[in-house]
Amino acid sequence: MGVSGSCDARFNSLQEALEANLASGEELGASITVNLDGKNVVDMWGGWRDEARTQPWSEDTIVNVWSTTKTVTSLAVLMLVSRGQIDAHAPVARYWPEFGAAGKDRVEVRHLLSHTSGVSGLDQPATVEDLYDWQRSTSRMAAQAPWWEPGTASGYHALNFGHLLGELVRRVTGKGLKQFVAEEIAGPLGADFQIGAREADSGRIAPVVPPPPLPFDLAAMDPNSPTVRTFTGPPANASDANTAAWRAADIGAANGHGNARSVARILSAISLGGQVDGTRLLSTDAISQIFEQQSDGVDVVLGVPLRFGIGYGLPKVETVPYIPQGRVCFWGGWGGSVIIMDLDRRLTVSYMMNRMGPGIIGSERSEAYVRAVYDAL
Repeated sequence: MGVSGSCDARFNSLQEALEANLASGEELGASITVNLDGKNVVDMWGGWRDEARTQPWSEDTIVNVWSTTKTVTSLAVLMLVSRGQIDAHAPVARYWPEFGAAGKDRVEVRHLLSHTSGVSGLDQPATVEDLYDWQRSTSRMAAQAPWWEPGTASGYHALNFGHLLGELVRRVTGKGLKQFVAEEIAGPLGADFQIGAREADSGRIAPVVPPPPLPFDLAAMDPNSPTVRTFTGPPANASDANTAAWRAADIGAANGHGNARSVARILSAISLGGQVDGTRLLSTDAISQIFEQQSDGVDVVLGVPLRFGIGYGLPKVETVPYIPQGRVCFWGGWGGSVIIMDLDRRLTVSYMMNRMGPGIIGSERSEAYVRAVYDAL
């Protein structure tokens, strides 16, 4: 299967990299979009939706993008910051009083947005089905004590990021996160992205192909460590993403469905100064808050050096050497999907795929694609 779509000639090496990975089988199906100054200079896709290689990945194929979902969830909250409905430096309990329980009265909205709140999962017992019950899971998170001193370090909020921030959105707007994203982000931008996935879209979803096991031996670790508590609260199982129950849920940390084009369309709002084709989502002040560093050090859940601003990861050469310094923010999804917003170059780079690679942040494939983009510039 070759590559379809469009690719500006100066990004030929990017197209060649995608073609090579598809040909070798390293990549099953994938889409890559590069938006420069508001124009898609690359919008290409190729490969297969299914492991049996019977259904081509087409222009309208969508896939579960895992934690790339978090970038849209953060955008939703920053839109409310832009509108003056949420103050990122206010206590969460101002908007969600129950969250102030168990010593969390001083946890601020920015701590949720930067993974520094101390609430990076559910206390035991916890199963993925708990996340499908919004009311019950958010009530439990509100009642919990933090697992480390809030604000002192990041600890990746792997599966509950969207519940914490989505409940904030719901308290302030009366809309659930899934509804807010549909009506106030994807709808106005005409972006083919949703939290979860409608049953009507199941025929065009590329099921994810699970990666090798996570690089943690949880059984050998301290059961009270934030790593163990996060990855067992609840356990992350990639094949859950291919179930109807997962797709029906509102999991703003991990069950967004889209492709490179739709994710780039939405997140280019940051790269382009707050608006996309005349639709303004963010104020310049809200964008500047993204770059207020909240943490810089070894993440207590993932165990790797990370740097977080408000809502997004910031460049960190030890962990993501291929992401340049400057006014750049990014995040990605389990298995290797990535979205980069480069405000210095008015550049948005988006890569979404179905065959998950090893690791949590980026993959060899995403690194190769990102390097090809920057080399071309």
